[in-house]
Amino acid sequence: MRWIRSGLGRRAAAAALAAVVALAPPPAAAQGRAITLIRDAETESLLAAINGPLFAAAGLNRGLVRTIIIGDRSINAFVTTGNRLFVHSGLITAVDSVGELAGVLAHETGHIAGGHLARLPEEMRNAMIRAIAAMLLGLGAAAATGQGGAASAIGAGGQALAMRELFAFTRTQENAADLAAVTYLGRIGWSPAGLLRLMERLSAQELLLTESQDPYVRTHPLTRDRIEFLAEQLARSPAANAPMPAALEDAFAMVRAKLVAFLEGGSVARLYPASDGSAPARYARAILAFRQGRSAEAVAALDRLIAERPASPWLREMKGQVLHESGRPQEALEPYREAARLAPNQPLIRASLGRVMVDLDDPAMLRAAVAELEAATRLDPDAPFTWRTLGIAYGKLGEMGRSALALAEEAALKGDLRTQREMAARAERLLPPGPAKLRAQDLSRAAAIAREERRR
Repeated sequence: MRWIRSGLGRRAAAAALAAVVALAPPPAAAQGRAITLIRDAETESLLAAINGPLFAAAGLNRGLVRTIIIGDRSINAFVTTGNRLFVHSGLITAVDSVGELAGVLAHETGHIAGGHLARLPEEMRNAMIRAIAAMLLGLGAAAATGQGGAASAIGAGGQALAMRELFAFTRTQENAADLAAVTYLGRIGWSPAGLLRLMERLSAQELLLTESQDPYVRTHPLTRDRIEFLAEQLARSPAANAPMPAALEDAFAMVRAKLVAFLEGGSVARLYPASDGSAPARYARAILAFRQGRSAEAVAALDRLIAERPASPWLREMKGQVLHESGRPQEALEPYREAARLAPNQPLIRASLGRVMVDLDDPAMLRAAVAELEAATRLDPDAPFTWRTLGIAYGKLGEMGRSALALAEEAALKGDLRTQREMAARAERLLPPGPAKLRAQDLSRAAAIAREERRR
């Protein structure tokens, strides 16, 4: 995982976040900490595999809901305006099974489908919108300076930690989301037992001081009535004893091991001791070896896992990251190529492959790099670093108009209006008539409009 720290650095962002803090101040221990957003193809794939069926059961268009992972060891998940679903890494590492994770995600899906956020007071919703916009701009600015790969972590400002304190719902809405969760899980044929088990464990925290509670307990009151209601619904559910799909359980176990190794390295020896020969345990120990500078050991362990799981793109992606970050880009090329072959629709993998190709500094490789990076931007147009790498690739090819256009796209995602305007104007001058030139003109106009709005 690559850590890229960045404050928001804008008065508007600070003011918006201050408004949120005023609505619900964070615990004292949390003051000054930065929110860290994580991009990881394997983790995002797991969440999509769970959320996809849930959204379908709820009648939601999965393309309209954005799932964002927060690197925080506390247990929490919440939804915000704009159909954004935030999931703490601590939730994934703390739950015992994919059924528990699916239960929480089903509950949050119930909030989205129920339109609960639309019922918040207008002032609160507006503050939330401003704070999220500022946080995501901070994310773009930080991501643009970093590297892609298996897991990129982006700091988005200290005060933003208070965001997680905002999203408390009324008891009626909590009950409605519980009922919706049980309904959606039943439609899919997944048991709601996992949600009940997690709620029972977390309910013990209600006896603790607020500062010692996980955010999920503070923002989702776990009354005895709620737990009894879930128990009643479980007893009635035709899927009460249905096992979760084995493939999902396995994917969850591997993702959990990865996140523990990257974010909670001190827990690896306890959770995945050397005596544990399971694939998740060996995965965690391989990643920890990489994090501790023992890249040869990490590669050897990953090779053994790849031999056992030849269809996994994630193991090859991880091997590519280890080799690339260990200064061996030529050797990283093949595992990244294999990962992209196995998962051609994963933009983070395609972007990482393109980055390795650019870093090889081989003119013969640059066209292939551009193809990978262009594919990545089509799959995920909101990744600033991919646009930056594409701009570098085009620059090395001498195509300065397209290079400027890619850098203008990057600047737009960062909220850097000056660079957006300058790069878009340069692209307009250098590009021939066509779609690319029209896009440059659009970016130029958008920068001018945004600049005027900021002056008001």
